[in-house]
Amino acid sequence: MKENEGGQGQTSNAGRSGESQYSRRRRPVASIGRRSQAGTRTMELYLLLHSVVMHAIAALVILVYIPVCVPARLLARALVRPRRKEDLRGKVVLITGASSGIGEELAYQYAREGAYLALVARRKQALKSVAAAALERGAPDVLVLPADVADPAQSRRAVEETVAHFGKLNHLVANAGIWSSCSFDQVTNIAAFTKLMDVNFWGSVYPTYYALPHLKASRGKLVVSCSAAGTVATSRMAFYNASKAAQLRFYETLRTELGSEVGITILTAGYVESEITKGKGVQKGGEVAVDEDARDAQIGVFPVGRVETLCEVALDAVRSGDWYVTWPSMYRPMQLVACLAPEVLSWVSYVLYKEEAAKGSRPLGQRILEATGAKTLFPPSLLHPVVKTD
Repeated sequence: MKENEGGQGQTSNAGRSGESQYSRRRRPVASIGRRSQAGTRTMELYLLLHSVVMHAIAALVILVYIPVCVPARLLARALVRPRRKEDLRGKVVLITGASSGIGEELAYQYAREGAYLALVARRKQALKSVAAAALERGAPDVLVLPADVADPAQSRRAVEETVAHFGKLNHLVANAGIWSSCSFDQVTNIAAFTKLMDVNFWGSVYPTYYALPHLKASRGKLVVSCSAAGTVATSRMAFYNASKAAQLRFYETLRTELGSEVGITILTAGYVESEITKGKGVQKGGEVAVDEDARDAQIGVFPVGRVETLCEVALDAVRSGDWYVTWPSMYRPMQLVACLAPEVLSWVSYVLYKEEAAKGSRPLGQRILEATGAKTLFPPSLLHPVVKTD
């Protein structure tokens, strides 16, 4: 009996010893679990604190800053802005996408102000024609630089040759762009649509990268030809909208990095007279061509502004150091709607642009355009479009 009792005691001691070792092994795991839970609770409180702070800041901005800032800005715009416009005489301006449309008209506007010009585009003969017209309008000298800004090496060469020729660079106008208008599910050659990002985004970023040191040295300006499509997403332009949104966010970020070293003015134009609104763009099969029917389906009920007016407004804003230019002004409330009530914009876009394939119907916006005869209100250059080829 004693032996059994001793054996039972040994077994009991061994069990307690095993339990003790097991408890010691489990204790660190339990401790880690408790620390993890405590860390999670701390992080949740930290996030909650930031959420409360950010909502409070937003409330202050809406209730205090905006009511004070808006009247002050309007007053400054009326009294101060006219006195601090930049004198462009003798300034050196490099414009990409200068062979037509907005780039061409901006070249003429800068020429009238006495600026030296470096014009960049792929079409050499078209550039030469723009250069000759710019000289007639008052540009002291114009440098023609045929180049594809979607190629970083050619962008670098364009900037270097401009600085070598003129000795400085004051403004870079990043204007090169290409369009597309078709529903995503109509695309038959998806690989071809990388061209929109190559031209619209990288075709701005590359020349900016190489020009930036020279712009810093002259405390110059970047002028970016973006689009209202970067903030207002409408149907049939998925690739174009995406490329312009990327471009917009890039330059807004760059502005936060540069501060006052280099001014940045971003043009968020709506439909304006150009080769884009003549119908030139990447088609559903991937080829670049003019399709007036696709253009009419896209523009629909919206008016098309004159390029001369846009560029007058844009250059005035550039000279004044404005951050944004949205023209025609009807697109400003659209941007507000896109921010505050995106579901409304989405529904309107769906209704205006949806094609009922089963009925062979054109989009509603295009049918309204045709039924009302509003197309006759287009600028004359869009009624019988001629696109430069060389």
